[in-house]
Amino acid sequence: MTTSDRKIEHLLLCVEKDVEAHKNPAGLRASGFDDIDLVHNCLPEINKKALNLETEFLGKRLRAPVLIASMTGGHPDTTAVNAALAGAAEELGIGIGVGSQRAAIEDPGLEGSFRVVRDKAPNAFIYGNVGAAQLNEFGIEGLERAVEMIGADAMAIHLNFLQEAIQPEGNVDATGCLAAIKKVCKELSVPVIVKETGAGIAHPQAVAICEAGAAAIDVGGLGGTSWAGVETYRAQKRGDILSEHLGRQFWNWGIPTAASIVESTISIPVIATGGVHTGIDVSKSIALGASLCGVALPLVAPALKGQKDVVDRLGTVIEELKAAMFLTGCRTIEELGNSPVVITGRTKEFLEQRGFETGKFARKRYKT
Repeated sequence: MTTSDRKIEHLLLCVEKDVEAHKNPAGLRASGFDDIDLVHNCLPEINKKALNLETEFLGKRLRAPVLIASMTGGHPDTTAVNAALAGAAEELGIGIGVGSQRAAIEDPGLEGSFRVVRDKAPNAFIYGNVGAAQLNEFGIEGLERAVEMIGADAMAIHLNFLQEAIQPEGNVDATGCLAAIKKVCKELSVPVIVKETGAGIAHPQAVAICEAGAAAIDVGGLGGTSWAGVETYRAQKRGDILSEHLGRQFWNWGIPTAASIVESTISIPVIATGGVHTGIDVSKSIALGASLCGVALPLVAPALKGQKDVVDRLGTVIEELKAAMFLTGCRTIEELGNSPVVITGRTKEFLEQRGFETGKFARKRYKT
């Protein structure tokens, strides 16, 4: 199967099947957001109509701290989907990432499925996307082609070794990736975002990514699309018993998004992706330390219908974020980032076992 064929198969499976990380037996989401509580302010003393959601990211001003996270491209049938997503990003004044550009680097005839994003969003923050496993193969020249293809403002290097481990055709040689990332960060013409794709990033790797020169980290935590789950369905279709078994066993493998935000918040901006469905999830992520949030799977079905449906879905998320800011007394995204949160349940246990002092979050605003 070609890279292009896999791209359309992945997209259709995300629409037709339940590919999200499974909830735990108590019905709580794997992302950990159900363990996070914002502290209600009964006297917010602000005007909800005067909130400022603007934020700056890698030199670009966004009207809200929201990105349409990397999803698709690389097959002719994905062009309309990327057009709808990009049109929504332009209309709302937010950012957008494209899916892996590997297929178009290998076959320039597929570039149109990616170029449409810049065509439809001439003023938006757009970031490209290439896998860490392909860095040495494509080299800086190949990555610069990916940048030019969409007029990218940044380039994401994705880490998807969980998915690669399940795929029988997966690239499981992860040696030298950090050195390759460091080289790209030094030589590429645009800033580099290093992103996971559903299994999260732990603190030591976040430090290594930061020291390698990355401009931002996308935690891509457990809680959203399970690429082990996607590969489970692919294995079912081709009768691959071993890959199906591995996919089911590792369906919920990874660091929950809420915990991964805390693990990865160091000195460079953090993007929270992985199970972000609502504006409340966005507000919790920012209170935990994220600068922006990325939404992916909830937008796939709307994007297949058209730009208006994507705008409507994201507009709801932004309105939910405004309500959460108002009810916590936060006028700006910066104030939301300094607002108190309470961490409970498995997320509290996870972080404390990892050496993080969860109680400090509730006291951030009131330290003397």
